[in-house]
Amino acid sequence: MRCGKVWWLACLVAIAGACSTAQAQSVASDHPGYRLLTTKAYLPSDFDQEVFDQLWQTWSDDDDRRAAENATLAERRRLTLARYGLYASEPLRAEDATVSFAQYARVPPADQQPAHTGWAMHCLVCHGGAVNGQYIPGLPNAHLDLQSFIEDVRATKLRLGKTLSHMDKGLTIVPLGSSVGTTNAVVFGKLLLGYRDAELKLVERRIPPSLPHHDMDAPAWWHLKRKQRMYIDGFAPKTARALMQFLLIPRNKAEHFRAWEGDYAQILAWIETIEPPKYPWPIDRGLAEQGRAAFNRVCAECHGTYGEEGNYPERCVSIDELGTDRVRFDALAGEGRQRYSESWFAQDAKVTTVVKPIGYVAPPLDGVWATAPYFHNGSVPTLWHVLRADQRPAVWKRSPTEYDQERVGLKVVEAGELPDAESSPPSRRRRWYNTEDLGKSAAGHRFPDALTEAEKRAVLEYLKTL
Repeated sequence: MRCGKVWWLACLVAIAGACSTAQAQSVASDHPGYRLLTTKAYLPSDFDQEVFDQLWQTWSDDDDRRAAENATLAERRRLTLARYGLYASEPLRAEDATVSFAQYARVPPADQQPAHTGWAMHCLVCHGGAVNGQYIPGLPNAHLDLQSFIEDVRATKLRLGKTLSHMDKGLTIVPLGSSVGTTNAVVFGKLLLGYRDAELKLVERRIPPSLPHHDMDAPAWWHLKRKQRMYIDGFAPKTARALMQFLLIPRNKAEHFRAWEGDYAQILAWIETIEPPKYPWPIDRGLAEQGRAAFNRVCAECHGTYGEEGNYPERCVSIDELGTDRVRFDALAGEGRQRYSESWFAQDAKVTTVVKPIGYVAPPLDGVWATAPYFHNGSVPTLWHVLRADQRPAVWKRSPTEYDQERVGLKVVEAGELPDAESSPPSRRRRWYNTEDLGKSAAGHRFPDALTEAEKRAVLEYLKTL
């Protein structure tokens, strides 16, 4: 069940090469919000160019490390980007002095030497991904392995005698994700806010809040324009301030957030200009039209209708009725949501904070073909599996490059249990998604059971058109 190492290396080179030429076209934006997000560092540097260029020396896979060692600098950088699910904002050339990241802002050092330029994370690490060889800002990053990346960054810094960053240190308290394509971002936000008062001033707190670590799949950003609230449980009002929660490291003071609010208003304005990508392959329009009728009968009550007169209800479905994994639902207690509702983040909101939500909000489905995997925890690899609850794989691994046009979603290898669980290094185990792990269940959402098999095929075709 395990991919051969030669095949895996070929995939790494392919995904980096396939995305690079399209990235410069797709990332380019004249919107000031996009420029602020991608060029202004609101956080300190996570690593410098020297660290990035030596990451390959930490790789435990002998063949991967040997391939990187024998590669040119430009090829090695492509391998490195692809290994962690990162993307360049422009094609890499052999003569490039630095890698230009799509998901990191440049932080020049005091001596202005490009070789030692630092890089600071921003939102597109999780909210910028690729499908069909195309990098798309706002698309969930289904190939991100942030945990392995920061682990290797930290190990490289220690070997080089360099200072550790807030991410390197935070990793000892909060894991960043246990599977490729998912992150533990909710817990990070909960922890950071726990050390601030209502006006975001730092407070001493000896006992940290409970930290029920669980992985989440990032939502598509083009859905935000259709919502009044944020997050899977819809508890937080949509505001520019809400986007700033992950800047709550101790270095950033309360006055920084007030100074940056205008920036994030422009960033939110840019996010709300993002359009969902169109399905790039042929669609059976007659079958899709049959699927529209079946979808409207069974699915539209929660997910809305589409077309010129479409309507999205932003409906929150009871966790018991929904039946999907509830770890995320239980992870934020009423006390945490209440703290948020009283904080600066929610003070300018037009709608109230929901302190006691009943479940999860059914998302819009615009561009749903591109946003695999599915459910809030990223536990279901294709829309075909979403429609067939009893056939969802227990353990699966995504392809770095391939798209499953038949099942509409990630091309995956399935397994009954986690292969080589004891002997594989952690970075390799993270390539497998295990639905038996805490917070990773693929159960629930059995509403498609009301469809016949023929209707499921038609609905699958219809979803390509959204």
